[in-house]
Amino acid sequence: MKTSWRSASLVATAAAVLALTTACGQESGNQSAGTQNVGATAAPGGYGSSPTDPNGYGADSTTAPSASAPASGQSAGRLSVADDAKLGKIVTDGAGFTLYRFDQDTASPPKSTCEGDCAKTWPPVPAEGATVASGIDKSMLGEVTRADGTKQLTIAGWPMYRFAKDTKAGDTKGQGVKGTWFATAPDGKKAGVSLPGLSVRNDPKLGPIVVDKNGMTVYRFLKDKAWPKSVSNCTGACLEKWPAVAPVAADDTKGVKKKGLMGFTRPDGTKQMTVNCWPIYTFSGDSAPGETNGQGVGGTWYAVSPDGKPVGAPK
Repeated sequence: MKTSWRSASLVATAAAVLALTTACGQESGNQSAGTQNVGATAAPGGYGSSPTDPNGYGADSTTAPSASAPASGQSAGRLSVADDAKLGKIVTDGAGFTLYRFDQDTASPPKSTCEGDCAKTWPPVPAEGATVASGIDKSMLGEVTRADGTKQLTIAGWPMYRFAKDTKAGDTKGQGVKGTWFATAPDGKKAGVSLPGLSVRNDPKLGPIVVDKNGMTVYRFLKDKAWPKSVSNCTGACLEKWPAVAPVAADDTKGVKKKGLMGFTRPDGTKQMTVNCWPIYTFSGDSAPGETNGQGVGGTWYAVSPDGKPVGAPK
């Protein structure tokens, strides 16, 4: 009986080790733990198509603003914050028309990618003459020079547009069009959009990368460990610059590989999330969703792919 019990115990132990190894398998070429590298802040595109929408802009290319809508090129005037029943607080122009942002644009640096027929359906909002009412931080307003040399209004770096199918003040017909157009919240973020704890964003330069519930880029530190257990080697001043991502439930994720998707306890007792058992962080140098200022910092910090690998890291 003792021999039988010991055999069963050994089998159970081996199975547990195998499960841990499988869940938190070590990648080839992983960097070993060592001295922290906090790093300095690094120096700071498709519409889709369908048979009914050949240009992929969310409306046919012949769509034109109605007589009651602001004409193309008309100043935004005094921006205000409106309370929409479905979307919450949204930014509107002086005439009460909703202002939108486009996922294929970038905020850091600001860049508008909506040109030609796209700009007919989504008229860019001129930067000149725009002012703000209460509820919008004036410092968030800016401008970007478009390909034709005109200046377009930006909020938190995101270029602003109106939608040709919005025919009266308060319309939000552009919300969610093609999954890339969204009304703008007062802080420049997408209005009415609730992201999972972790999800995947298609970055124009890096490709698919993991973002947190606020849309902020998630990073990996090459000096951390994932096997045989998750270990963070970012503490103290490092952790102030690279805040640890708190654990999220596996079912509160979208597009992220489930293998090794778990939390662990840091030496200070706090909990941190992992992807493929690798600790993940955000970067204090990223001030808005879509920014990737932490990419490559110190040669040790990299954005995270959906399978937990460091994007663009040296082999």
